[in-house]
Amino acid sequence: MSTTLRFGPELRRLRVEAGLTLTEFSVALNYDKGHISKVERGERSASPELAQRCDAFLGADGDLQRLVTRPETDSDTADAPAGPSRWLVGRRAVLAAGTGPLIDLGLKLGSRTLSSTEDPLLPSFRVQFDQLRKLGQSTAPRALLPLLETQTRMIAGLAADTRSVSRAPALLLASRFAEFTGWMAQEAGDSDAALGWTGEAAELARAGGDPYLGSYALVRRALVTMYGGDAVGTIALARRAQSSELPPRIRGLAAQREAQGHALAGNEADCLRSLDRARELLAGDDARNGTEPVIGTSHVGDPAAMSTGWCLHDLGRPKAAAEVLDRECRRLPPHALRTRARYGFRRSLAHAASGEVEHACAIAGDLLEVMPAVPSATVNSDVRRLARELSRFRSSRVVRDLQPALARVLAPAHD
Repeated sequence: MSTTLRFGPELRRLRVEAGLTLTEFSVALNYDKGHISKVERGERSASPELAQRCDAFLGADGDLQRLVTRPETDSDTADAPAGPSRWLVGRRAVLAAGTGPLIDLGLKLGSRTLSSTEDPLLPSFRVQFDQLRKLGQSTAPRALLPLLETQTRMIAGLAADTRSVSRAPALLLASRFAEFTGWMAQEAGDSDAALGWTGEAAELARAGGDPYLGSYALVRRALVTMYGGDAVGTIALARRAQSSELPPRIRGLAAQREAQGHALAGNEADCLRSLDRARELLAGDDARNGTEPVIGTSHVGDPAAMSTGWCLHDLGRPKAAAEVLDRECRRLPPHALRTRARYGFRRSLAHAASGEVEHACAIAGDLLEVMPAVPSATVNSDVRRLARELSRFRSSRVVRDLQPALARVLAPAHD
């Protein structure tokens, strides 16, 4: 029996058990009564968004969502290979070859040619990493990727000729470059490259003597599976990065990612428990005061709170999501365009799902103006969801006015 035919009768059964008329139910969900009626009769398919909202309102604990979402049955998801080798640094080959060819490129720091034995080299690369991370907030990822790939290979190579006392820090910094390169690859829409660079980040971290950064690679891989809609894989990967010997920040970010996986699956109780765990682990985090680059987002003041708003939407509770996201988005720094777009579109989506169409369009309108500067394959997933949500309100003038800008952002890019 098709999911469409199973979903409709189950939805009607739960609605009737709740004592709701079709009119009451459709008003509560901000959906057209006729559309809900056709879904119940099996004449129309339910979208994932409608299933989420019905599930949350009727307290179905993910049962309705599972009827419209194909379950992930591949048990190897969490242990998938890191990605094709063509993206890897090739650490063994680079270290064996030494850094002579790199130095011969005439790369300069200020007016001086870089030398693999100069002590100031590593701090200089660290400053560069912070600058590139900040630049990533206002630059197209494809423009940054070539530089990031080159710098990652270069720092790993320089570690070979560096004095032993500096070799480990060099490899660890190369790991952070590799991890950020993976993130930019994912933003550019290349998930295979993202996984490849994330796997290399873990290898470089282990070579540098830090097993913890390797565990953070699991959190990054879980982000790839989350955007791919794989709730099972996301949860599995995130749980593997929460062992007690890991630093609280990594465990907190992993718990946050696990919560997002549970939200995708419609498991509210497990989602909220994971969010509580993330909040507790991240509450005392002092990573911003350390000398090393911050692991995870460096622009969201309270990652657990922002993720709560994100999850509430996926759990079919858009009004609650909008309240949280309104508050947390106001705390984002003005220069963090990519981060503002990421959570801003989710905020707009929550308001649209709550029936606050004009407010949703106003938020989206401002964000669409900056999207050409910070194109993002991951943000576009929410832009597409917003377009579908707003399509239910085609008669609204503000929705019609927004359509051309939405279409421009979602149009396929041409190289």
